[in-house]
Amino acid sequence: MTDAVAEQIAALRDDDWAIREEAANLLGTFKDPRAVTPLIALLRDPDRSVREAAIEALRTIGAPSVEALGVCLDHADLSVQEAASAILSTIADERVLNSLIKALRSDDWIVRMHAAKALGLVCHTDAIAPLFPLLQDKVKAVREEAAAVLAAIGDAAIPLLVSALRHDEWLVRLHAVESLGKTKSPQAVEPLLSVLVNDQDSAVREDAVRALGEIGDPRSVEHLFTAMREPGLRTVAVQALGKIGDTRAVPVLIELMTGAGLPEITKTVGGCGDQWTEALITQGAAARALGEIGDDRAIPSLIEALEPTSTRAEAASALAKFGSKVIPFLIPLLNHSQDDNLRFHVRETLTLAGWRPRRMSTTHL
Repeated sequence: MTDAVAEQIAALRDDDWAIREEAANLLGTFKDPRAVTPLIALLRDPDRSVREAAIEALRTIGAPSVEALGVCLDHADLSVQEAASAILSTIADERVLNSLIKALRSDDWIVRMHAAKALGLVCHTDAIAPLFPLLQDKVKAVREEAAAVLAAIGDAAIPLLVSALRHDEWLVRLHAVESLGKTKSPQAVEPLLSVLVNDQDSAVREDAVRALGEIGDPRSVEHLFTAMREPGLRTVAVQALGKIGDTRAVPVLIELMTGAGLPEITKTVGGCGDQWTEALITQGAAARALGEIGDDRAIPSLIEALEPTSTRAEAASALAKFGSKVIPFLIPLLNHSQDDNLRFHVRETLTLAGWRPRRMSTTHL
């Protein structure tokens, strides 16, 4: 009986690159562990398409490839290390934990990045301390992966991330803040509030506001009201309040959306047409936040916010989230407004809210 796997393994040594590529593709579909070692040899193939086919085949084979790929992380050829780490970033498990931790110290940033991502699949607490130095890696992609993985590990990583909030390097604090937000843990709220109040770097404080929004803890609400007094934090604070969804924010957001809660200087719109100042951006964000919170008290104000073109699209999108209860407010605008653009947004919102126009019936005499 013909052994198709053995035949394709033999074809991996053919002089014709197209045959090698096809054999690698077929071996991926067979998912036979016998193909792992021959496919790994192809990671050094001179033809790029063959290498890519081998990478995809090993990824498809999955778990049987993991340990052999872990060995490849120590290969003398950096391209093999890069390929192995890239594959492991999608199929790694605890068997290669130590190899991946070692790869975090690679001189090759691609290997460091993929190794960090792979550790996100493993989610083992042993990786916390080795990942920490990567928060100050010179390559942004590596820093971001490390932050994401520490967040994925969860509560066990929080003490180290909190300690990073006191680091001298602002980039380390920034990524620690991002990571804490992604944990969505209530344990992160108080440390992040401290950052919001005390950190000297505006980018770190801005990210602290975003992180508090991601966590969604009501303890943040009053502090975000205070943050809204600072122009550079106002819009992100509004967005965070929308994510938290606490109804205490509704009156404040209504004021901002109508412009009543904004400093006088930011409400001036000059020139021909609207100028997209920070104030207008904040007004739009407030409309979106009111839609996310979904408190009926906001409906009349959102209806009024359909009139200015600067808040029309955001108000329409927010109103659609309230469903059928907005229909009685919108029908008069559809029937009586002379503004074609307004009518377009109203009709679109009515459709999203579930309204269907009645068809006139005709009778034949």
